[in-house]
Amino acid sequence: MYMISESEILSVKQRFGIIGNSPLLNHAIQVAMQASPTEMTVLITGESGSGKESFSKIIHTLSTRKHGKFIAINCGAIPEGTIDSELFGHEKGSFTGAYEARKGYFEVTDGGSIFLDEIGEMPLGTQARLLRVLENGEFIKVGSSKVLKTDVRVIAATNVNLLKAVEKGKFREDLYYRLNTVPIFVPPLRQRGEDIVLLFRKFTTDFSDKYHVKPIMLSEDAKSLLVKFPFPGNIRQLKNLAEQISLLENEREVSVDTLARYLPKEGSTLPVTYRGSTEAQADFSEREILYKVLFDMKKDMTELKKLVLESYQSGGLNSSIMKKHQNLFEDMESSVKYEEEKVSSNLPLVLENKSEKEIQDRSSLSREYENQIIEDITHEEDDNSLSIEKKEKELILRALKKHHNKRKYAAMDLGISERTLYRKIKQYDIQE
Repeated sequence: MYMISESEILSVKQRFGIIGNSPLLNHAIQVAMQASPTEMTVLITGESGSGKESFSKIIHTLSTRKHGKFIAINCGAIPEGTIDSELFGHEKGSFTGAYEARKGYFEVTDGGSIFLDEIGEMPLGTQARLLRVLENGEFIKVGSSKVLKTDVRVIAATNVNLLKAVEKGKFREDLYYRLNTVPIFVPPLRQRGEDIVLLFRKFTTDFSDKYHVKPIMLSEDAKSLLVKFPFPGNIRQLKNLAEQISLLENEREVSVDTLARYLPKEGSTLPVTYRGSTEAQADFSEREILYKVLFDMKKDMTELKKLVLESYQSGGLNSSIMKKHQNLFEDMESSVKYEEEKVSSNLPLVLENKSEKEIQDRSSLSREYENQIIEDITHEEDDNSLSIEKKEKELILRALKKHHNKRKYAAMDLGISERTLYRKIKQYDIQE
């Protein structure tokens, strides 16, 4: 196998629209070019949005199968109950809804290449079928007993650590080693240095043509900030950034301060941009994280409604109710001292260590805050979330205005902790 020259790598970049000159990127392209003429199975690894599909196209186009079909399949997007049918086909009547026989992708792409993206999401049963195809070129349609043959080259990709998945029993070890004949690592954007500026320039030029505006130019400080930013969403995130700035900015020369407004703040907890360590990425997908956040929010809201109604109906928030909903108060900065006797019916929802005199001296604004929430929950059940949020925001704005944006006193007036008030200000995007 001969060495790939720099001019050949440059030619491939131009052909497939790949921008950049980082050593890691060039090495990945070189491996793809060397593996293309062979029949070896290739496993492409890299973070989501790093451009793994482009390498599958390089491998197919430069192979002897270039005149055959090429199909890209996202294994994570196909439901577990239908993925066998999608990949291997099915016979008529093999399951409910199978009104006629169907050819699967492995039969359709006979003589070509198939790209299996997110291979780590493939069910174990389907993995066994795939292993048989890789070893013998054989498969069986769903609902059939007839063994069929296919000549398909498999190119797989994943953004998770498959070895970790093997250890946890989520991925077959024999399939992993069968797929990993030729490994190709596509570097994340943060490891590509000045390639980030080149890509940004390419995207802004494209968007200037699309929106009929002048291209964006970055100052030197802005370029430095762009290169330093980690870009957890990789090329997709950079492209979205370029489109936003191209469309929204009136000034065509972007300063570092202007660019900083478009970049997510460090420590952002938004599920969309979440990226943990390599191990964390192996354990959770973005979809799982988003589901967890939504379910937790729904659970907390339901329990909060129950807490408010129970305290309202019982005439106060006593110790038995507090203990029943104790998990709502676990993140309080100050400890909660449970009292056996009933306290005033106007006690705020978020508990703090307050003296009896402080509770009785609570302002009318705090009482209005609680009473309006209770009224919305009990009388506007069908559309309570919007009305509660609207009135809660209004009350917070009034409290901040009354106390000249001093959060400590505004929180006391509302009857909530300063930490909770800070979270609400962020939630409603209140400008102080």
